[in-house]
Amino acid sequence: MAVSLHHGRAQAGARRRVYRPMSEINVTPFVDVMLVLLIIFMVTAPLLTVGVPVNLPKTNANTISKPDKPLVISINAEGKVFIQETEIKLDELVPKLRAITRAKSGMRIYLRGDRAVNYGRIMQVMGTVSAAGFNKVALIAEMGEGGGGGSAKDVKKGSGKAGKDKKPTR
Repeated sequence: MAVSLHHGRAQAGARRRVYRPMSEINVTPFVDVMLVLLIIFMVTAPLLTVGVPVNLPKTNANTISKPDKPLVISINAEGKVFIQETEIKLDELVPKLRAITRAKSGMRIYLRGDRAVNYGRIMQVMGTVSAAGFNKVALIAEMGEGGGGGSAKDVKKGSGKAGKDKKPTR
């Protein structure tokens, strides 16, 4: 004969569960949000470059190691002059540059010119900037295929890849 010493109460208590908080963290929503942010930044990052479309020529010159926040003068294919993304007339260029660089006397100015623009127009803008006392003027060109620059043959056939791998050169 079998006799049970734990009558009724022990069995009822074993059936009841004590509430304990879940100690695991569900990371699925976190990963979903991070992937969405990654996609957003990947789409918007190319839009953060200077907004004037310029087809840069290729060069064999070395790249500048670490430019600070650059001041860029751009000349598009029609010969229009821009400071950053704002169109400006050539006679207003020097006063605007002086206003921008008043606190930074030795600031480097980058000049970007479309490869279709007349070389004389680029020299006219560069001469105007240099005559105003800005001595640190650098030309920007695209790196050639393979990072070693391009030849005259590459420039003639034109890759048509405006804005690809723009790096300031010395």
